[in-house]
Amino acid sequence: MTDDEDAGGGENAGAGGAALRRVLAEAGGPELLEVLAERLSGADLTTLLLEVFRRRAERVAPAEVLRRYAADRFTAPAPTAFADLRRVEDALLAALPDGFRTVLPAPLVPLAAHTAVAPVDPRKVVATVRGTEVAADPTNALALEAARLRAADPRAVEPVRLAASQRVVRAQRFADQGALAHFQLFALVSAGRDTGARSFERAELATHLRFAARALAAAGVERTEVRLTVLDPALAETAAHAARALADLPGVTVRDDPDRPTGRAYYTGLCFKVHGVLDGGPVELGDGGFTGWTRRLTGSRKERLLISGYGLDRLAGLSSRTG
Repeated sequence: MTDDEDAGGGENAGAGGAALRRVLAEAGGPELLEVLAERLSGADLTTLLLEVFRRRAERVAPAEVLRRYAADRFTAPAPTAFADLRRVEDALLAALPDGFRTVLPAPLVPLAAHTAVAPVDPRKVVATVRGTEVAADPTNALALEAARLRAADPRAVEPVRLAASQRVVRAQRFADQGALAHFQLFALVSAGRDTGARSFERAELATHLRFAARALAAAGVERTEVRLTVLDPALAETAAHAARALADLPGVTVRDDPDRPTGRAYYTGLCFKVHGVLDGGPVELGDGGFTGWTRRLTGSRKERLLISGYGLDRLAGLSSRTG
């Protein structure tokens, strides 16, 4: 995930927030929360919520639907031009390295897919009444698919490499008034088994970063800056290897970013950011790093996972400015 996940929290202050206390007081007391969250089975809670929303939907007039459509930040069309978005998406697809398989993730993932293995506040995603969540990042769905494939053949030598482009929704509010509630992300994951000597980390990190540089160049970004943050000194040589792997690519600079303030609890070992550089300065376009997701999903300490993602709306706007 990019910095967008790190920004802000939910729209309430938390379980003890004043808004929640007020709602519980009006609805019958704090024991209601325990009944809904702890005592009801998932199927019973779904049955109850479906009836609640059925009744509420029956009272909504067509004019009110139109008013909400115009006012709700989650339902407004994206300001990004479709042709610009499609152009950069095609550029990234064409730049995919050999061995990556593209998949079409569902728009929904299981409840807690964004929080069970990654430190994401549940209030930052949009939950549904059917025990699912609206996709907030394609890397989560790709990690689930990679873990499924890895669990079916855990001793496979060849890593699972997947890619996807998906429109996602984030529930938190952003300080940047121009930030979007829904946007397109292009994501890659590499999942494999630890074979010693950091060979998986070295090979896959170089592959992801060379893809980033080539894909952004194909999308019209003339100068790219990769910022590497080593979280575990044991991966310092892995970072150095990645920098050497990018040395032959024109318009690409690599620098250390030891003071990166965000994502340090999200990634393990090493993470990175990818910026497009304009006269006005760098613009963040991508983010990635190693995680322990497949390790926790499969229960195998030998599993390794590298993820990376790129904001296509932002890239479309940047490349249109440089074109």
